[in-house]
Amino acid sequence: MNDINSKIIHPFLTEGIPGTGGAIKESPGDFMVEEMPSYLPCGSGEHCYLTIEKSGITTLEAVRRIAQNLKISERDIGYAGMKDAVGITRQSISIPRVSTEKCGSLELDGVRVVAASRHTNKLKLGHLKGNRFRIAVRDVSVAAAKRVPEILGLLKKRGVPNYFGYQRYGAQGNSHKIGAAILHQDWRGAVDRLIGEPGELRDQEWRAAILAYQKGDVARSLQLFPRHCRTERDLLQRLVNRPEAFEKAFSSVHPRLKKLYLSAFQSYLFDQVVAKRIQYIDGLLSGDLACKHLNGACFLVENADAEMERANAFEISATGPMFGCKMKQPENKALEIESSILENERINISVFDLQGGLRMEGERRPLRVPLGEPSWTLDDDCLWLEFYLPKGSYATSVLREVTKNL
Repeated sequence: MNDINSKIIHPFLTEGIPGTGGAIKESPGDFMVEEMPSYLPCGSGEHCYLTIEKSGITTLEAVRRIAQNLKISERDIGYAGMKDAVGITRQSISIPRVSTEKCGSLELDGVRVVAASRHTNKLKLGHLKGNRFRIAVRDVSVAAAKRVPEILGLLKKRGVPNYFGYQRYGAQGNSHKIGAAILHQDWRGAVDRLIGEPGELRDQEWRAAILAYQKGDVARSLQLFPRHCRTERDLLQRLVNRPEAFEKAFSSVHPRLKKLYLSAFQSYLFDQVVAKRIQYIDGLLSGDLACKHLNGACFLVENADAEMERANAFEISATGPMFGCKMKQPENKALEIESSILENERINISVFDLQGGLRMEGERRPLRVPLGEPSWTLDDDCLWLEFYLPKGSYATSVLREVTKNL
């Protein structure tokens, strides 16, 4: 299996323009996200739609706290997008068969109810248009800030590289490595990478637990691992009794987590395609599968020159692969690029046809996305950036171009 570098640095579209530098996410108010819904609640129906503002917790943790307070199943609560714990996020959730009065009066640590209404259906992942961001970059000089209009202008014209980036690779930046190991059926590699590397952590006891595992003292590692690391502890518990039974130990990992690792590896491969095509990311190749930004529909580009007017108008863009066993493949040069990435990882499309509910069918994803309504201000040495991105794309793709730090 190809050794995947944990410190992934992809090329910039704005490579020729120096970044501003600066520090991001120093306080929750430095990173604010507001979901833009696909539709508004109609005012009637069995589902209570809440607009919540959460701070310092993930979407799943917010859902858990709300479900616990209302004494309902977490599965009953719907949400359109997943947000991480950093910053302040406004998003919608749906709760069945509960009054708006009861939901609207919720007071929970890290969660504030902003509005409540009713609608006929449960919210599901993807039921949003995109996200609006307001982000602070601190310690930016006046001279550095003068580069921002040129960077944002280029991104507005050519598009934002649709990288997933580091946030897709987990707290230790290695989720994609675990996914690769699963596909290669390298169970020891999967366990080793899930246990992690001590250098990626600050917690001394946690680091000591990983070091004990790496030295072969599984029992000591289990003793030291923090209680909240349930997945790691379950693995180690099995290895204590059967030290070489790595496949059996890894079978204890929840299928949902395994899917996340596989998805992270898909994202890692997609990012490589974006990187290889960064200099002509707003262009097309004959044989590309292009998508229409209006509805996401894909079609084969038979004559790239004939379609460039639509690409220049940002009606369409070339797509890259979220590799899977049923994913439609491009032709010609585009196929060569994607095939070379699989060959480098010593895998092919068929390995994604996994058993046990882990089958990865794959899909196409645009290589670039439009940057909506970008603006900036400099307040002393704090650069405030505001912009809109369509769903499924990440603010870090804009921030890294502006700061050149990420």
